[in-house]
Amino acid sequence: MPDIRHRVVVAAPLTEAFELFATPEGIASWWTREGVKGESKEGSTLEFYFGDPAPAAVMEVTQLRADTHVGWACVQGAEEWVGTTVSFDLTQDGEETVVLFEHAGWREASEFMAHCSARWAYFLLSAKSVLETGKGTPFPYDLKF
Repeated sequence: MPDIRHRVVVAAPLTEAFELFATPEGIASWWTREGVKGESKEGSTLEFYFGDPAPAAVMEVTQLRADTHVGWACVQGAEEWVGTTVSFDLTQDGEETVVLFEHAGWREASEFMAHCSARWAYFLLSAKSVLETGKGTPFPYDLKF
């Protein structure tokens, strides 16, 4: 199965990066200002809103390892997303944090997968900006492409 993978280095401590990817407040600062609802604990779900009354994606929180790993499984959303997994693996490298992102388990490589790969890269750079400057570009303030 094809996967989306990205690597981003941020000038921020590991603990701050983890909070950004592990908490609804952190996620809202870089991915979607329209809403992140739910609780970030293993077995709970997070709902992500992008301008519609229904969530665009619902992710089950499958793993939280303090400061090093966030794992989700998509249980509702775009047909191509359901059954896929998303993970953020974080490691400290000197004064920087390395973020290894993966959206895995796609059934096939497709134009939509390519679109999602570009969007994930964009939003990971939004997260980098939050950590380094305090300001990201989450939906609806994102660059449309």
